[in-house]
Amino acid sequence: MTVRRAAARALANVALVKYFGKRDPALNLPAAGSLSVALEPLETITSIEFDDQLDRDAVALGGSPADPAFAARVSAFLDLVRALVGCTAAARVATQNGFPTGAGLASSASGFAALALAATRALGLDLDGPALSALARRGSGSAARSIPGGFAAWDAGTRADGADSFAREIAGPQDLELRIVVGVTDPAPKALGSTAAMERTRATSPYYAAWIDAARGDLVDALAAVAARDLERLGEIAERSALAMHGAALAARPGIAFWNGATIDALHCVRALRTRGRLAFFTCDAGPQPKALCAAADEEAVAAAFAELPGVRAVIRCRPGAGAATIPCP
Repeated sequence: MTVRRAAARALANVALVKYFGKRDPALNLPAAGSLSVALEPLETITSIEFDDQLDRDAVALGGSPADPAFAARVSAFLDLVRALVGCTAAARVATQNGFPTGAGLASSASGFAALALAATRALGLDLDGPALSALARRGSGSAARSIPGGFAAWDAGTRADGADSFAREIAGPQDLELRIVVGVTDPAPKALGSTAAMERTRATSPYYAAWIDAARGDLVDALAAVAARDLERLGEIAERSALAMHGAALAARPGIAFWNGATIDALHCVRALRTRGRLAFFTCDAGPQPKALCAAADEEAVAAAFAELPGVRAVIRCRPGAGAATIPCP
């Protein structure tokens, strides 16, 4: 009997310039590039064993058997990895998220990044960063950005096969004094997943084309802000990118409203903090969990303000974190 094992850790990320639209859904190729920051301590731990004696893949999420849809998605991704080395063995996969799953906190990003690294290492592959990022992208688009650490730029690429669409670190975790304060307003899985929401927005929103054009311009501006270590400029760009993305989704038919009342309250809260001299900016991915990007010196005040908002059930303080890495098998 041959058993090949590995385990990996990857962090969720928050997009500062949003990804919300695909030029090729089958390959998860984005219509525009994006920029993100890895979120420590929002981690996924994934272990995998390829075992010739298994009849089929067995997938566990959070200590329980995964639902059939998620298990099928994992198996489809593992088929891509198995094809790289001609492996026919099924696998046991155990994945654990240290934060709410499917609630708009990028659990699919950290999950498929950790799975990509663990599965390739278990099968003896040592892919470089771009190749691993491109592979992780096939499981979940934003997983491309959870392979590198710190601040990661995901290039849209132009090739039909997606070989030039991967994420790369453009600044390390310590290069900007940024903190990210997350407000958890609803930990339940979203009623509409990100992939379906993107496709509906692309197909029906009259603002979609303008959103993609804006995202391309925002990425250029954001890359310059990171290079200049200009946190205020980066925050301004991140806030406008988030509002533009959600505006395009709201205009879809039927409209997609990811936010709840507490999310909107958090937006007003962040703007009020800014008028009082705090360096704080709002962002929110495809879900109801607001995030405040702030200077390290303002983290305490921002976290306290979020904690006082009705409807905010928990506050998580994050900082830029490292890229995906292998860990000892459990």
